[in-house]
Amino acid sequence: MPNINPMHPVRGAQAVFAIIVLGLMAYVSSWWTSHWRQSSPAQISFLLFAAVWSLTSLLPIILIPVKFSHLLSSAGFRWGLVALDALSMLFWFAGFVALSVFLSGRICFGQVCDVARAGAVFGGLSWAVSAGAFAYGCYLAVKGEKRRVPAVQRPDVAMHQGI
Repeated sequence: MPNINPMHPVRGAQAVFAIIVLGLMAYVSSWWTSHWRQSSPAQISFLLFAAVWSLTSLLPIILIPVKFSHLLSSAGFRWGLVALDALSMLFWFAGFVALSVFLSGRICFGQVCDVARAGAVFGGLSWAVSAGAFAYGCYLAVKGEKRRVPAVQRPDVAMHQGI
């Protein structure tokens, strides 16, 4: 039976949620630009950025363990992948909270508001999945560090009777 990495479905969920948020926020941004004749609010643009960042950062996170697994013997690569997960988690958290606060302070109704709220919800789900991936990545990186540290060996001390 093949050895299946438990992170592959998590990475797939991250990609699907990022694509969903990207589509939803692109719609809201396009509507805002055409309706108000100005650029969309920073909260919407930041969630767009978080989705693009997540999709871009998934490339090395997926490709390095699959195609270049020999690089994972280096602590720098392991912790670099954890740092990418940490940044993704941070961006998703900041994005969905900022959009939620922005929407809660407005009188908002209609289809575009429903789409923006759905974007905030999927942003929250993306944050939860990213937080889980970050926690598991930290666990694997720490476990890899423990494997690299050699066990403390007792020195061979030969006790001899003195003169």
